[in-house]
Amino acid sequence: MDSTYYDHGSPAERWERARMFFDAKDYTAAARVLTGLVEEVPEQTGPRLLLARSYYHSAQLRRAEAELRVIVERDPVEYYARLMLGRTLQRQGRQEEAEPHLRIASALAGDFGQA
Repeated sequence: MDSTYYDHGSPAERWERARMFFDAKDYTAAARVLTGLVEEVPEQTGPRLLLARSYYHSAQLRRAEAELRVIVERDPVEYYARLMLGRTLQRQGRQEEAEPHLRIASALAGDFGQA
């Protein structure tokens, strides 16, 4: 498959293209654009998080999990990555592994539950 279209343009142009694909619910195309972008700017959380979301919505759960684990390892208090990691693990039937991430995400959001 020719990936020229997905790799074409500046990082900012590819970011916008990926967001347009994601907003149009073409998660596979968004992931194609974002894969190269994440390789180019691995330190940036935004593209990696959108890549994880694209994988999640296209049922590529192992890939989503891998990207989310990178984010959480680098930034343990990244609320949305924690929440998504928990949900991704749940979708894989790994509830016990999901629970700590969901609890941390809840605490980071300020939701301490009812006493």
